[in-house]
Amino acid sequence: SSGAVRDQQLLGHGGNSALLNVANRELRLHHGLQTFTTHPSIPPDQGGASAASELGMGVHGGTDETAVMLHLRPDLVDMSKAVRRVPEKIANNRFVRFGGTVSFGWLSNDFFPEGHIGDPTHATAAMGKTMFESAVANFVAALGEIATFNFGR
Repeated sequence: SSGAVRDQQLLGHGGNSALLNVANRELRLHHGLQTFTTHPSIPPDQGGASAASELGMGVHGGTDETAVMLHLRPDLVDMSKAVRRVPEKIANNRFVRFGGTVSFGWLSNDFFPEGHIGDPTHATAAMGKTMFESAVANFVAALGEIATFNFGR
């Protein structure tokens, strides 16, 4: 036994959220750990915000992800290839949509062959810097709350 009572995961890829929720529950059930998963921000496909030009669907390679990459690793981003790819046909769906009450299994290339979903054309390194610094500050603050969390019984 390690003596640990808490397990914290920082999730950088929204596509793994459901799996980590199951893992958290299993760790709680089988090892008694208090388990937590922290997102840098709430992913749009789970109800978080995205740029207006993305219609709530900047879920993979859109404005936010591209901005953070422009801040962290601009050498890996070729903005001359940036193009808006938003599945507008589902934008007005009431239920079956990213972040809607009916979830659906999907792969990035289900919507567009390039595999990105969003509008990277508005991304800037300055936006990415702000987002990254905010995510780090929020994570540090969350760790403080996690350290003292109890179920209130």
